[in-house]
Amino acid sequence: MAQAIIVDSKLRLVFETGLNEQGKPVYKSKTYNSVKPSATADQLFTVGQAIAGLSSYPLAELNRNDSFDIVG
Repeated sequence: MAQAIIVDSKLRLVFETGLNEQGKPVYKSKTYNSVKPSATADQLFTVGQAIAGLSSYPLAELNRNDSFDIVG
């Protein structure tokens, strides 16, 4: 049976930095690599909120991106 083995985890914060000419939001993101794979969603949320508190822009999204190797 195949297994998924986590090899990488990243935390991505997306900030709303303003509006474009059409009045739609403009976003910029910052990705933090080497996130501990065993980190829980609550832990990442807490860290993301703390990091976002250092920015002058409001946090629009907080994402976790995991990469897996599939082995058989």
